[in-house]
Amino acid sequence: MNNYLANPNRYEGTMEYQRCGNSGLKLPRISLGLWHNFGSIDDFENQKKMIFKAFDLGITHFDLANNYGPEPGSAEENFGRIISQELKSYRDELIISTKAGYKMWEGPYGDNGSRKYLIASLNQSLKRMKLDYVDIFYHHRPDSQTPLEESMSALSDSIKSGKALYAGISNYNAESSLKAAAILKANNTPLLINQFRYNMFDRWSEDDKLLDALENAGAGSITFSPLAQGILSTKYFNGIPENSRATRGVFLKKEFITKEKISKAKKLNEIAESRNQTLSQMALCWNLRKNRVTSVLIGAHTPEQIEENVKIIQHLDFTEDELNAIESILSD
Repeated sequence: MNNYLANPNRYEGTMEYQRCGNSGLKLPRISLGLWHNFGSIDDFENQKKMIFKAFDLGITHFDLANNYGPEPGSAEENFGRIISQELKSYRDELIISTKAGYKMWEGPYGDNGSRKYLIASLNQSLKRMKLDYVDIFYHHRPDSQTPLEESMSALSDSIKSGKALYAGISNYNAESSLKAAAILKANNTPLLINQFRYNMFDRWSEDDKLLDALENAGAGSITFSPLAQGILSTKYFNGIPENSRATRGVFLKKEFITKEKISKAKKLNEIAESRNQTLSQMALCWNLRKNRVTSVLIGAHTPEQIEENVKIIQHLDFTEDELNAIESILSD
């Protein structure tokens, strides 16, 4: 039974939307990623509250992948339960993305970029989410053992079959993005977007000139890990808290939390306070500065965190002095 009624004012200025590359698709400046806290080990009622809060605030884009959990696949299953039970009537207002590229099942066809794997994975994802189609289907990572033409034609054929509306790539550098975009364009299924890691402490994409390449290809961009797994927040200012992501040591290892980074984060926090923002809020704004990145992916533990993050929409602008001060801290 559907007990959820969306906020009737969800499009009344809480969120901003930006065209994704040269496409007609607009993405919210903030998108919700279901990488963490939406798996089988997590509280399902809290998951529902976070999804509802995000949509009530104008977040229309929900980002998944076949292996999100834990267990792998469980984030899609949980999201599918929420969609089918509570959000079905709002499906046409939602942008739902999924990906394939990392290990999902045993044997030689359970990861990477073969046509066999990508199409099988998409079929499994649709079944888990109880959907007829996803809006964006990504190849999750480059695969040097599979011809790029094979991986991209699998994306193209997924679109032509109606199982996906747009093609995306993730973790591709500038050179491989341009090659992928050319193949997709030749297949009449243009590259919509590249999803990549980007934050104040991880700027490989700038050295790579990735955003320039995507703009030349007519594609948009969406960034993940904008808070450097929490280092760009006040969470680790006084050591590593119990039960934090760093104590689990899977994606954020304790050795990544260096004295140098914490020192810089504390200085950055002073700039954030002068902007009447938290460090986390400013770090998200920084990703979206000058409107070059289409959307930034946030993760969340609680609905309140989502509410706090969405407040950045009211203060996305930076002065040149603020940007210069941030650069000075980061380059020191």
